[in-house]
Amino acid sequence: MPVIDLDDLPARRPRKGPLTGVDAGEKTLGVAFSDALWTLATPHSVIRRSKFTDDAAALFRLMDARGSDVLVIGLPLNMDGTEGPRCQSCRALGRNLLRLRPDLVVAFQDERLSTAAVERTLIGEADLSRSKRSQVVDRAAAAWILDAALDRLRALGGG
Repeated sequence: MPVIDLDDLPARRPRKGPLTGVDAGEKTLGVAFSDALWTLATPHSVIRRSKFTDDAAALFRLMDARGSDVLVIGLPLNMDGTEGPRCQSCRALGRNLLRLRPDLVVAFQDERLSTAAVERTLIGEADLSRSKRSQVVDRAAAAWILDAALDRLRALGGG
């Protein structure tokens, strides 16, 4: 299945099931999952990036264990809404994952300021030290991205 607009997800995938959220960084992939009814996003894990096929296999194992075939990748738009090199990298990740697993559904969610928002929360509310924050920020950012997607789907009446 091709990359789709998140707004089209309810029509393309009326069957509920967990969604997978990914925060794609240069060194890591933060992973989060929603519940089967698309109401809550929960941070899950971090995949340390190495070789693409190994990264994809690790992500697919996590998705298979949760029964998820929908991937929401954070899209790091510039503050003015334009796309830069990091967006191109995230879009390439989605296309390359589809080459390995054509039945996958891939959509993108604006992730502007997700890491900053997560960092503020971890500092202010959780009072985590810098070293502890670095251990959780990527998966928390993935949950933030996925939660924004779930909010968007609910606003459309599809979540």
